[in-house]
Amino acid sequence: MKQFSFLNNVELLIYDCDGVLTNNKVIVDECGKEYVVFSRADGYGISRIHEMGIKQVVISTESNPVVIQRCNKLKLAVLNNVSDKSIAVKEYCKSLDIDLKNVMFVGNDLNDLNAMNIVEYRGCPADAEPEVLSECNWISLKNGGDGVIRDLYRNICESRM
Repeated sequence: MKQFSFLNNVELLIYDCDGVLTNNKVIVDECGKEYVVFSRADGYGISRIHEMGIKQVVISTESNPVVIQRCNKLKLAVLNNVSDKSIAVKEYCKSLDIDLKNVMFVGNDLNDLNAMNIVEYRGCPADAEPEVLSECNWISLKNGGDGVIRDLYRNICESRM
């Protein structure tokens, strides 16, 4: 099944965090501390994508330290507290000498669209905003936080068969 054969061209995967790696919900305790839930299925997908030699980074507008902790555990580069994702994408790709034509951005919300539209390939969870869904080359069968990156890994493997 080579339905997503374009995935063979991807050298860098960029992920938004909230709504892609999480279900876009936050738990706030009485002291104001925030908690989010990540899928271990995504952790598996991220580690296997690393083994394939595809670079990965999380770019988030949030500055939640739990995102940094999770990314560190997964050996996943992270840029957080980013005000303009499209500038961050351009600068990050330039630092790695990766052409934007070989990049896929996986996002879910309106604030991802500008960055998504400067790269060649765009992906999203099944429950992304309609405006995002309409721009994507790849739409996961999974909702945000339910294994989107594991699903992407599966599709990358299938594209290489």
